[in-house]
Amino acid sequence: MDTTPTRNENGTSGATRRNILGAGALMGTLGLLTACTTPPGGSTAAAGGTGGSGAEGSAEFTDALKKLVNGRTVQVGFTPPVLSEYYTQMENAAFTRMAQLEDLYGVKWKWEKSSPTGNFNAVEQQISTVQTWTSRKFDVVFICTGANFATMQGVYKNAMNAGTKIFQFNQPVELYPVDQINTVSNIGYDNRAQSGYVAGKFIADTLKGKGKIVQIMGPSGSDWTKARLIGFNQALAENPGIEVVGTADGGYLRDKGLSAAQDLLTRHPDINAIYGENEDMALGASQAVDAAGLKQWDGSQGIVIVGADGLLSGMDAIRNGKLTATVDVNSVDNAIRMIDTAFQSVVLNNYVPKISNITTHLVTKDNVETYASYINGIMAPKKTY
Repeated sequence: MDTTPTRNENGTSGATRRNILGAGALMGTLGLLTACTTPPGGSTAAAGGTGGSGAEGSAEFTDALKKLVNGRTVQVGFTPPVLSEYYTQMENAAFTRMAQLEDLYGVKWKWEKSSPTGNFNAVEQQISTVQTWTSRKFDVVFICTGANFATMQGVYKNAMNAGTKIFQFNQPVELYPVDQINTVSNIGYDNRAQSGYVAGKFIADTLKGKGKIVQIMGPSGSDWTKARLIGFNQALAENPGIEVVGTADGGYLRDKGLSAAQDLLTRHPDINAIYGENEDMALGASQAVDAAGLKQWDGSQGIVIVGADGLLSGMDAIRNGKLTATVDVNSVDNAIRMIDTAFQSVVLNNYVPKISNITTHLVTKDNVETYASYINGIMAPKKTY
C-alpha cells in the first residue's frame, strides 16, 4: 500500500495538475461560500471571472477535468460513531457538495451509511462495517470512531492494502503522531485549541475571570474528552480566579447531561457556569437549570452555559436564551472538505494533506443568525445518495 502521496500536498507536477490541486486551498475561513460556487481549486472564473485558456473554472478547464473524471462512479461508506443531529448536518452538506461535483465534472457517487447502535463504545460494529465495505471493494470510507486508536490503525492498514482508502473526520488526531495514523487524510479541527480552549476562554471572559463552574464531560477516556480538556484547562490556567467545583460524565447524550447537571446543581447550587463538552450535554444542563428554578445568563447575570458542536437545535436555544454560547465545530465545512479531499485523492489521484483542519466558530446571540443560516443552506440538498 502506497501512502506516500498523502505526505506532501504540493507534490504534483505539470501545470494542469497544479491547477487541479486545491483541496487544501479550496476552503478557507469562508470556504463554506466558495465551495458552493467554484470547482476544486477555488477559482472565481466559473462565477463570471476572466479566467483565460486553461484557467480554473474556465470552460476549457472544466472540459479537461471531465475527461479525467471520465464519468467515474465512487462508492463511499460513511460511518459516524452514532446517529445524531450533528452527523445529519454533515451528511446533508456532503450530499450538497457531491451533487455540485457531479454537475460540474460528471463524477457519480454511491453512498452508504452505517453507525453503531447503542453508544460511542459500540465500536465492534464499526470495525465490522469497515471490514465489510473493504471486502465489497468500496473506494472510500469516511470514519469517525470512539474505538481505541491502536486497534483502528490495523483495521485501516488492512483496508488500504485491499484498495479502500480511509479518511477520518471529526477525530482528535492531534493526540497522536501523524506518522502512526494509517489513513489517507484526517479532516477536522484541533479539539484543544479550536474547541476546549475557546469554550474555557469564553466562560472566563464572560465571568470576568472569577467564578465557580462545573463540567459535564464525555465518556471517561474518550479522545475527544482528553483533547478538549487540554484546551479548556489551558484557558483556566490563564484565569486562576475560575474554579472547577464539580465534574460528571454525561456520555455525550442529552438525557445523561440532564441527569449529570441535576446532580451537580444539587451539590453546587451557587455555580456561575456549566461547560458541556458537547452540545447535547449542554442542552441537557440547560433543562436542569430551568427545572431547578435557576436563572440562565441574560448578558449581565445568571448561569453561563456553553456547549460545543454547532447544532441547529443548539442555535435555536441560543436565540431563546437557553444556551449562552456554543463552539460550532463546523459540520458543513467538515463534510465539504471530506468530499473534495476524496475527489482529489481517489478520482484525480492528487496529493492531499494528511491533516486538514477547518475553521470553528464561537456562536453567541450576536452572530447566531449567520451560522444558523449557513447550516440551513445545506439542509435540503437537491439530491441524496
